[in-house]
Amino acid sequence: MTVSYSTEVKTLPMIPLRGMHVFPNMVVHFDVGREKSINALEESMVKDSIIFLTTQKDANIDDPTEDEYYEIGVVSRVKQMLKMPGDNIRVLVEGITRGRIISLVDEEPYLKVEIEEYNYMEDDIEIEDKTDAIMRLVKESFEEYCTINTKIPDDAIMSINEINEPNRLSDMIVSYIFLKSADKQDLLEILNPYERLERLEILLRQEIKVIELEESINQRVRKQINQFQKEYYLKEQMKAIQQELGEDYDTGSEVDEYMAKIRKAKMPKEAREKAEKEAGRLMKINSSSPEAGVIRTYLDWLIELPWNKSTKDNKDIAFARNVLEEDHYGLEDVKERILEFLAVRQLNPKMKSPIICLVGPPGVGKTSIAKSIARSLGRKFIRMSLGGVRDEAEIRGHRRTYIGAIPGRIISNISKVKSNNPVFLFDEIDKLASDFRGDPASALLEVLDPEQNGTFTDHYLETAFDLSSVMFITTANTTSTIPRPLLDRMELIEISGYTDQEKLQIGKRYLLPKQLEEHGLTSDAFRMSDNTLTEIIQKYTRESGVRNLERQIGSIIRKSAVQFVEKKKKSVTVSKTNLEKYLGIPRYRYDEANKTHQVGLATGLAWTAVGGETLFIEVNLMNGEGKIQLTGQLGDVMKESAQAGLSYIRAHLDKLDIEEEFYKKKDIHIHVPEGAIPKDGPSAGITMATAVVSALTGIPVNKNVAMTGEITLRGRVLPIGGVKEKVLAAKRAGITKVLLPMDNQKDADKIPVNVKKTMEFVFVEKMEDVLENALVKGE
Repeated sequence: MTVSYSTEVKTLPMIPLRGMHVFPNMVVHFDVGREKSINALEESMVKDSIIFLTTQKDANIDDPTEDEYYEIGVVSRVKQMLKMPGDNIRVLVEGITRGRIISLVDEEPYLKVEIEEYNYMEDDIEIEDKTDAIMRLVKESFEEYCTINTKIPDDAIMSINEINEPNRLSDMIVSYIFLKSADKQDLLEILNPYERLERLEILLRQEIKVIELEESINQRVRKQINQFQKEYYLKEQMKAIQQELGEDYDTGSEVDEYMAKIRKAKMPKEAREKAEKEAGRLMKINSSSPEAGVIRTYLDWLIELPWNKSTKDNKDIAFARNVLEEDHYGLEDVKERILEFLAVRQLNPKMKSPIICLVGPPGVGKTSIAKSIARSLGRKFIRMSLGGVRDEAEIRGHRRTYIGAIPGRIISNISKVKSNNPVFLFDEIDKLASDFRGDPASALLEVLDPEQNGTFTDHYLETAFDLSSVMFITTANTTSTIPRPLLDRMELIEISGYTDQEKLQIGKRYLLPKQLEEHGLTSDAFRMSDNTLTEIIQKYTRESGVRNLERQIGSIIRKSAVQFVEKKKKSVTVSKTNLEKYLGIPRYRYDEANKTHQVGLATGLAWTAVGGETLFIEVNLMNGEGKIQLTGQLGDVMKESAQAGLSYIRAHLDKLDIEEEFYKKKDIHIHVPEGAIPKDGPSAGITMATAVVSALTGIPVNKNVAMTGEITLRGRVLPIGGVKEKVLAAKRAGITKVLLPMDNQKDADKIPVNVKKTMEFVFVEKMEDVLENALVKGE
């Protein structure tokens, strides 16, 4: 018989289904929980129990729109409804005919759609031969599918064979087989029964192949598992026989391997005896016990350590000098120390490695110089950050009694690089912490003491490892937070910071080429003059190092990259005239420290963890009762310096030509601006005394003079630290004359030559010398 269909337009309530498909002639149940779906269901029951069911494209969407469900669905009859716990309704429906959504009529309080329903009709004309043929093929394929898929009911083949209608046949088979959601929707949308059967035959053959493949894999896995079980059973039998005979062949073989590796590792006598003892213990215990695993791990650590493996030092001083010069500009003290080490190493190969501590503000190249040292020596490089480390086990490791114990990070890193003489960098040693888990700084004493580190004992290893060949380098921003015993074991090399000229050379030689390479540009396409770099250094950065300078250069290059890509420019030139276009308005103006000589305003110099800074100290006099007020977040040392300065002034009223009773009639307010920043240290004594004298005498302080030094009650000027950083800060601020304590003359050699040429340095011994050079008399 021939199958055809007619169409009829209807308006029906609709439910979009999640993750399931309903076909004509299929009876299925599902749960309804969404409010709109429940309303649609109730509306259909009020009328003729007819409802339209389609499938959502994405099952996770709670409130699907018109584009989020399929057009083709099934007109169905609600046969039964049952209320479930939680306001859900279980529905039993029967698919009737296919339908296609023409339009969405309404969305509230339920989805109502206008559909075109396809009603299939049959007449008495016999089925065409090709339709008959495809029906037979599909029935045979389904029978084969049922044979290999044991989940299909036994009576399914019989019920399918009794169907002689192509339309009904395809829909019934779909209800039995497993198909992907897309394939089911594909079959639902094919209206021609013959084409639908052809597609169904293809899908059946694919599913049969997949099931056969799954079965093949399943049999192979089952066979392997059976083989493993057999081997396990035989091994257990063998183990039992060996135990009866007092032998353990497997463990004995493993111990022999460990013994061979121990001999090959060339350990010191103590470590070798320890390893052999542990290997002997492994022989006596059951190989599957947890203790055996602990021993194996311990032996592996001992064997893998480079007890006698080291890299050969490159003793070519010329090569080392070239490497250091190539990687870094300036830092002469560090470079000279490394070259000294290489020279002495040639004369005495057994010399112990130095413990160098590089101290300086951030961004001056402390970490990178350590890498260059390793490259110049031809050694492996290890970096270990100590910032925030508070557990002693990080240094010494855990004892083996703890579950999951491992060696400390020193031994672990040395094992990783497989060399017993690397360059080992302890970064940020000034930021170590301590708590109930121990004091890492104390644990480092043994590591950084040349007299002790030859027998360093990690808690996990429980045997000494020689660290005397390791070249330890540490870095710190300040030495004030490093414990004194630890500091005593290190050779300090200060990296104070860079002058503007040094920053210019670093920017031109290193930072600019590095940033160009990172951003994919060439020096031909991007140009920046020395004057432009100097402008960036002076007006857009304020630092001792060059880290912020590199950021500013990178920012300019990124903005230039946009011009290359968007505007198709061939080249970009950044000059002083267009620099603001890239970096905005200048952030700093060093040449405006003080515009005029002022009474009661003196310029001091201070040292901070990020370099030197200028410190402006203001003094105001007010009628009062002799009260003294100190403001500006001053620490105890600076407060005491102010008191000492005032005592000196009161003791020398005649010499200073100051009214005798001023301390009874005047209130003195000493203020250090930028009050949000804590300030403390013995560097501002003479500056505060000078500002007070200026306020009391009415004589202004020279705007071009900056000073640093501590004052005693008798007017002596005591030495201070951080001379180079303070002088560089004065240079950046446009100061031309600096007053330094007489005892700091030895530090003048550290001041760069080009700075010395442009500034005047006066070394003062008494407060009278300070006032002589700082006050502008006759104005």
